[in-house]
Amino acid sequence: MEFLSEYGMFVAKSMTIVIAIVLIISMVSASGGRGKRFMKKGTVRVSKLNEHFEELRDSLREVVLDKDSLKSLQSNERKQAKAERKELKAARKKQFNEGSGGAAVARTRKRVYVINFKGNIAADAVACLREEISAILSLATPEDEVLVRLESPGGMVHAYGLASSQLARLKHAGTTLTICVDKVAASGGYMMACLADRLIAAPFAIIGSIGVLVQLPNFHRVLKKHEVDYEIISAGEYKRTLTTFGEITKKGKDKVREDVETIHGIFKSWVKEHRPNVDIDNIATGETWLGSQAIERSMVDEIRTSDECILAACETSDVFEVEYEFPKSIQEKLGSVFGNALEKAFSQIVNQPYNDRFQ
Repeated sequence: MEFLSEYGMFVAKSMTIVIAIVLIISMVSASGGRGKRFMKKGTVRVSKLNEHFEELRDSLREVVLDKDSLKSLQSNERKQAKAERKELKAARKKQFNEGSGGAAVARTRKRVYVINFKGNIAADAVACLREEISAILSLATPEDEVLVRLESPGGMVHAYGLASSQLARLKHAGTTLTICVDKVAASGGYMMACLADRLIAAPFAIIGSIGVLVQLPNFHRVLKKHEVDYEIISAGEYKRTLTTFGEITKKGKDKVREDVETIHGIFKSWVKEHRPNVDIDNIATGETWLGSQAIERSMVDEIRTSDECILAACETSDVFEVEYEFPKSIQEKLGSVFGNALEKAFSQIVNQPYNDRFQ
């Protein structure tokens, strides 16, 4: 028991130190980047995923296949590529002869654009999402498709409302929107996901949490006990309802509850509009389900991973991954490096008892 007590104290101290260092680095990074985010111009990075998977395949082939089999495969692929180039050349020639003058570029394969969205509470990734979608819409046609790999446990209503509105731009332009959820799309994450023309989830992905939550600590009794006054001067009956230091009143709680119910109603209407087949009253309870359960409730359309979807798309389409990147300051780079290192160390400390036990 003494060992366990000492080990517990060690873990607690380590966690305290790690959290303190992370907070310091975060504040330094934030102070270095504050006020500059909207002044920065980022860049769009585009990579063709067909080529990436071909490189993986070729690396494996060279080791696994014998020389004759490899040579035969490569020969057939060269012939196929030549035939596709010939077909494309003929399509362009026909287009020119019909009077387009080459204004539009003929192509035999549709394009699939892949976007990654990893959301946090504030949906900070929307800053890149809006730029990625703007870039894609400048070139995409109704025949093309956008595939979003979405991962988010939800967060602020207004932030995820904006992220959802960005995805809606694709639908307004007539571009097919496919969303793949490998891990989680809950609350605000599902607010985004339900916009998809085709919503795909991995079997154990977490789906749902169609609900609204407001929570905050209140220290009013602590202040009162120590005879500390806290004053709020405001104009407007409901300018402040529940606060961290003010007294919680029934009137304030009732107003917040009313606002929460209103937002929940709008959330339910949003989901029902974009997923008309769902029984909204049964799924809008704040519960979550695994992907294999969500499909039974019409919350998703198909059970697959994003990897399967992208590989299948590469068979018939040109697939491009589009990523918008903001330049990082020295403080942000240092914060990212130290943050990742500390996160790894923290994870090792927390999980060490489990690792020792199950080795």
